[in-house]
Amino acid sequence: MAPSKIIPNYLLATVLTSTGALLNGYDTGSIGPSLSMPQFTSSLGPLSPSLLGFTVSLILLTGTLPSFFAGYLADRFGRLPTISAGLFTFFVGCILECSSDSLPQFLLGRALAGLGEGIYLSNIWVYACEIAPVTKRGVMSGIPQFFVAFGICCGYFTCYATVQAMPEGSWAWRTPFLIQGLLGMVGALACLCLPDSPRWYVLRGQRGKAVNALEWLGLPAGETDFMNVGVNGTSEGAHQPSLGYLQSTLLLFRRGYRARTFLALFVLGLIQLSGIDGVLYYAPILFHQAGLSSSTSSFLASGVSAILMLAITIPAFLFADKWGRRTSAITGGIGLSGCMFLIGSLYAAGVVHPYGIARWVVIVCVFVFGLTYCATWAIMGKIYASEIHQPHTRAAANCVAQGLGFFTNWLVAMLTPILLDKSAFGAYFLFGGIALFSVPVLTFYMPETRGRSLESIQEAFHRPTINLGNIPSRVGSLIHRRRGGAATRQNLPPSANRDEIEMTRQHGQVERTTTTTTSSVAPPALRLGITTV
Repeated sequence: MAPSKIIPNYLLATVLTSTGALLNGYDTGSIGPSLSMPQFTSSLGPLSPSLLGFTVSLILLTGTLPSFFAGYLADRFGRLPTISAGLFTFFVGCILECSSDSLPQFLLGRALAGLGEGIYLSNIWVYACEIAPVTKRGVMSGIPQFFVAFGICCGYFTCYATVQAMPEGSWAWRTPFLIQGLLGMVGALACLCLPDSPRWYVLRGQRGKAVNALEWLGLPAGETDFMNVGVNGTSEGAHQPSLGYLQSTLLLFRRGYRARTFLALFVLGLIQLSGIDGVLYYAPILFHQAGLSSSTSSFLASGVSAILMLAITIPAFLFADKWGRRTSAITGGIGLSGCMFLIGSLYAAGVVHPYGIARWVVIVCVFVFGLTYCATWAIMGKIYASEIHQPHTRAAANCVAQGLGFFTNWLVAMLTPILLDKSAFGAYFLFGGIALFSVPVLTFYMPETRGRSLESIQEAFHRPTINLGNIPSRVGSLIHRRRGGAATRQNLPPSANRDEIEMTRQHGQVERTTTTTTSSVAPPALRLGITTV
């Protein structure tokens, strides 16, 4: 099939696979309004606050475990078959939710939907990252996040429409789950009709299929360098040796890999503790606590916030390749922490009342927090975690990080109501402190990846952005040069990297640096076989 002249086929493939991201956002936007409908209470009975929190967050809890296996499945069976299997599982879960006549059946369906999300969600970003041209990888990898925001908006307005159009009966709350199920089935079938990632084909030694996939996707000629490099570093394109799940997981934490693994865990896991899910799920509580009426708070939290987050996501992913990943991460962390600290300070000072300007400052800060997250971390995090890994560890590492993200999201969803009940300002200071902590960590250890090929990105991790261990030697070198060490400097090779030279001179780490570089390109099975039986 010839590539499309109007819409590139790599864009079409990314949009079709992003159906899963749409469903993730749709559930986030619809689950709260669905459970609050009087029709739901009439059908399945009232929910206590603790049971409500458990029901809402169950999809995150059950999505945690399969996320740790999803990368192994994607490496073994392919990116798209794994996404398709996850979407089909999500479809089954939604049908159970839609047809529920008891709460246990509804919870079972929600648990299955979470299992499906855990399987497919992170692999969507892996696939989008691997089929995107270098100059458009930020945009292409940002499309799934745009669909998440679009899904949140669709989920809210679907519930608003059904509760108005179907005041009698139970279809008001059942319809959103039926729509999710149908979309999940469409996405599962679409994935089976698309070519898998050419990079995955190369790793499996299927070069003929890789060539066919490249032709169908219509990637530019300069985007095929990876075809000439196999896993073993030669030009034969030898396929990746088959590793078991435990071996492939342990490989992520071996030397030459663990720096990227921990960075992905931090980006997709710990920074979720900034409180974004607390804002998405419990915004009505936040606004009501600020002094707004119940009806007003519901409208502001669900309607206006969904529209604004969708609007800010559009320029965020369109300009992802013009604004660096580091810039987005650092400014996002500063903005998020500032919003949380300002809100917490107002509550701690006791100036937030149903009257006065302080309540409007709180409301505006909640909106700014959500918009800042959507414009920075939401886009940057998924892109960065997908592109920093080597081909044979990309899916596994990204999915493990997504599993941590599921768990921390669930933790925030469960703890936010409790924290807000115990202390009006404690939750804000906690989330603000975590966001602020991320700023120096990302500043010191996050290399820039914008505009670089997936293969060349690996070189950045041999030259850390700021190596804290080199600070004393760098200071000593500066003093030495000021005291007349210019002659020594003149004898150094002009192409030598200053950090590596100082490291070598002060600590004798030439051999260690060489070993690290060599281990990063050696066959994974070979390295693993050295220490693993």
